[in-house]
Amino acid sequence: MRRAELIVAVFLAIFSLYLMWKSTELPIGWDPDKGPGGGAFPFWLSAGMLVCALLIAYRTLRGLTPESRSTEPFMDRESFRMILIVVASLTALVAGIHVIGIYGSVPLFLIFYLRYMGKHSWVTTLIVSLTTPVVTFLFFEKLLLILLPKGITDELFYIFF
Repeated sequence: MRRAELIVAVFLAIFSLYLMWKSTELPIGWDPDKGPGGGAFPFWLSAGMLVCALLIAYRTLRGLTPESRSTEPFMDRESFRMILIVVASLTALVAGIHVIGIYGSVPLFLIFYLRYMGKHSWVTTLIVSLTTPVVTFLFFEKLLLILLPKGITDELFYIFF
């Protein structure tokens, strides 16, 4: 597990640097008339991801987490099964965005992931699963005026515009 954490941390750090570099192709500063430039959010999110990757590497090298002190193999049968479930559920999420839109597929994904994978209570699962699309809608569609894919549910959103 220690090796896996270091590999993932290095991969995330390199990927973060790449995303930061690519996001500077668009303006990352603040335009008084338009707000943040097109590359601002990707740049700062990538910078945050870089900080997190460096913290993961630091904690792993220092042995501060149980996983970083583990001598278990990189991948056992159960870990491989869990990875397959996550990949399949994320694939279904992406496919669902094109059919039922982001506001339908994200709550379904969260219900599955929080309840089945995370073993959270139904109350927690439903609160998170139902508030996430509302907050996402208000943030992107109302505050930033960025339209997200709605799939076949597009007509349901006409009342909000």
